[in-house]
Amino acid sequence: MTDSLPKTSRGRIARAAGLMSVAVFISRILGYVRDMVLAYYLGASGRSDSFLIAFRIPNLLRELFAEGSMSAGLIPVLKEYQVRKGEAQAKRLARIVFAFIVVVVGMIVVSGIIFAPAVVRVLAPNFLNFPDKFSDTVLQTRIMFPFVLFISLSALLMGVLNTRGIFFIPALSSAGLNVGMIAVVIALSSWNPMYAAALGMLFGGFLQFAFQVPSYLRQGYDFRPVPEFRDPGLKKIGMLILPTSIGMAVAQINIIVSSILASYLPEGSISYLFYSMHLIQFPIGMFGVTMALAVLPALSEHALKQDFSSLRSDFSFALRLLFFITLPAMAGLIALREPIVSTLYMRGDFDYKAVAGTAGALLFYSTGIWAMAGARVLASTFYSMQNTRTPMRSAVTALTVNLFLSLLLMGPMEHRGLALANAAASMLNFGILFYALRKRLRRVEGRRIAGSFGKALFASAVMGTAGFFVSRLALWRLPGMALEKALWLIGTIALSVGLYALLCYLLKSEELGYMLTFMKERFRKTR
Repeated sequence: MTDSLPKTSRGRIARAAGLMSVAVFISRILGYVRDMVLAYYLGASGRSDSFLIAFRIPNLLRELFAEGSMSAGLIPVLKEYQVRKGEAQAKRLARIVFAFIVVVVGMIVVSGIIFAPAVVRVLAPNFLNFPDKFSDTVLQTRIMFPFVLFISLSALLMGVLNTRGIFFIPALSSAGLNVGMIAVVIALSSWNPMYAAALGMLFGGFLQFAFQVPSYLRQGYDFRPVPEFRDPGLKKIGMLILPTSIGMAVAQINIIVSSILASYLPEGSISYLFYSMHLIQFPIGMFGVTMALAVLPALSEHALKQDFSSLRSDFSFALRLLFFITLPAMAGLIALREPIVSTLYMRGDFDYKAVAGTAGALLFYSTGIWAMAGARVLASTFYSMQNTRTPMRSAVTALTVNLFLSLLLMGPMEHRGLALANAAASMLNFGILFYALRKRLRRVEGRRIAGSFGKALFASAVMGTAGFFVSRLALWRLPGMALEKALWLIGTIALSVGLYALLCYLLKSEELGYMLTFMKERFRKTR
């Protein structure tokens, strides 16, 4: 179980991905606490549907103008400045981008506050039949819109720190959003849980930005604005971000489409999709997003040096390692969907009907986890070569297919059909990107990737079958019993992970061998 990749490259990518995964794990745990708090105070009702529709707008704009597109546009160009023009010019470019964000995103925020009623009419047209629900959603949208400015500035700091080899602090900063929402919702729940959640999101966005400021300043960067918006570096970033914002936002746009269509389905459908989507975002965020961000600086450096052999190797390594981790996560969520939803959310107004509805959506969403995560790494590989148009075109195609399948499936399958349409569109997006990259690089170690995928899929299927029997217990249909449920679930997950590792060992998985070797080396260095 050996690997031909250069040690320095493998170690750098694995270390960055490992640190970011730990930070994201902490953030995701807090995210589930946040979701449990929201489920307790809002349930899965018309009240929660109102908040979640308002939440969609800043969440979409976060993808369009912040975390995904900012990293994809900023990191390759900033890395180019650091390598070819020096650190002083890179710092100047960061100040230009800061000024641009404050002006442009600030205008978007003001426009969003003014035109919030029109935005809600587009996202949830059926809400017009319920005037109180419509007005509540409009007010929450206005409260949350400034969140977009904070999260955009946070993304700028994250991109700069990533190019400096700092990954843990930026990844951990997303915990600020969850801490802010939890604190404000609990503190103001007696007033109005919906508005408290909206204020909590705004406060959380500020915390996510503020958490990174000390590290940013220690690297010699500052916030002195340089409003030179004709700078070539800014133009280059803008040319990359414009198509990237469409490509990176495809998942959010698909969710928006699902929310619009779900507003015509029985009450609670929007909430079922929201909570199940958050569950699949755990492995996607913890592994897919972190791997894509961790590998981007290394791939960008290879592309600058025209070292496409190393670029192919790093891409193949990242994708194989990602499949090794996300495929068992997919199988686990499918097999244990009802126990997971019941353990995390079944309390307060979130009853067994809501558990069953959320678990049904989770089943179909989960089938696309490997594709959603893998597409992130594929897109990062294109971004490293400063090619953002290919991911954009693929995303638009996938979005069109998602809309068609959603309309086709929502009748017979209700909200479950919307989840299945999203998963199928994600698989198509992955397939298009993989084919395009293979055509661009001529070869991408496809057989090696397919062999690794097959081994991980087989081991995951066996593991999932074993875990499925636990989901048949009557325990998961009962309210309360949180400790018993948690112990059963944790024990089942632990045994499933052990079974998966054993099967991968018997199948001589390269990725398992690498991870064991890497962990031993890190342990020796720590000692």
